[in-house]
Amino acid sequence: MSGATYEPKIIGFLCNWCSYAGADLAGTTRLKYPANLKIIRVPCSGR
Repeated sequence: MSGATYEPKIIGFLCNWCSYAGADLAGTTRLKYPANLKIIRVPCSGR
């Protein structure tokens, strides 16, 4: 890997009610987050 930069792939398991709503709001306000971040929406474990 000489000269190559390492960019990890990140998977975010986001709660349907809290974290996912924040990520969705970031998308509607056109905030940018890394392309290597993949979001998976999951049911809230606190409900």
